[in-house]
Amino acid sequence: MSSSITRGVLQIHSAPQALCPHVQWALESLSRGRSGLHWVPQEAAPGALRAELEWAGPVGTGALMASALRTLGKIRFEITEEPSPGTDGSRWSFTPDLGVFHATTDAAGNVVVSEDRIRHAYVNSKGDPALVVNELSLALGEAWDEELEPFRLAAEGVPVRWLHRVS
Repeated sequence: MSSSITRGVLQIHSAPQALCPHVQWALESLSRGRSGLHWVPQEAAPGALRAELEWAGPVGTGALMASALRTLGKIRFEITEEPSPGTDGSRWSFTPDLGVFHATTDAAGNVVVSEDRIRHAYVNSKGDPALVVNELSLALGEAWDEELEPFRLAAEGVPVRWLHRVS
């Protein structure tokens, strides 16, 4: 990881109550302290809970969080990491059915699709416009957005907590 410090947001969109302590422990192992998650019911998935927190730490912390949380399986989450000097921003999305999606983001949080990925879409489509659209949909993470949108909407107005001392 870089020595540059960045910030980001972790949104646990849904987690079974039994996994909430495991989420907490995973984050605490990264921050070497309490993560301060405040769990609230997730209206989009009765019986599930959700939590959000803002964090600050070295560049690469988002990737470490995504790696730790994806092993828990039955949760849905998103992590953003803001750009910092010399480093692009990132977004990770995870659902149990789709797995992890990672994208580079610009300063406004938009997914950036690289020239090579666009070229790959053209080459693999062999002239079929529908295949180009499908490849670009994958590059943008549209399937993850579609699955997570009901959970995002159910979270409007939920307070965000801070995670300090991430290292």
